[in-house]
Amino acid sequence: MPVLSFNPANTPPPAEGFSHATRARGDIIHLSGQVGVDESGAVVPGGLAAQTEQALLNLCRAVEAAGGRAEDLVSARFYVVDWKPELFGELMAGGQAAGSKHAFPEMAVTLVGVARLFTPEHLIEVDGVAVVDTAG
Repeated sequence: MPVLSFNPANTPPPAEGFSHATRARGDIIHLSGQVGVDESGAVVPGGLAAQTEQALLNLCRAVEAAGGRAEDLVSARFYVVDWKPELFGELMAGGQAAGSKHAFPEMAVTLVGVARLFTPEHLIEVDGVAVVDTAG
């Protein structure tokens, strides 16, 4: 499914792998927020990096259940508890670990720092939107 990425010349460049905007045509899949829990519902150990990886893998499972693939993601929102720039390395490590298992496209991304999520054990929640090609 071709997704077009847009990064206007008059804006700062986005971080590697991200775009300021994306455009796609097809069926839209809205993905609920996913957290860093395993198949049994237990929070994975290992802090923000491990929970980020697991949340992204859970996001992939959700998009696959709806008939899409990780490659169909066009946007994602990351909600990180007590965000500060020093956490960026952990966040990226978790993203890279998930990326070694699934091919994520360049997509529009938003990072929001939050005071807390629905339980104190959760450090991150990731939701997203995917577009599945219906042309064939």
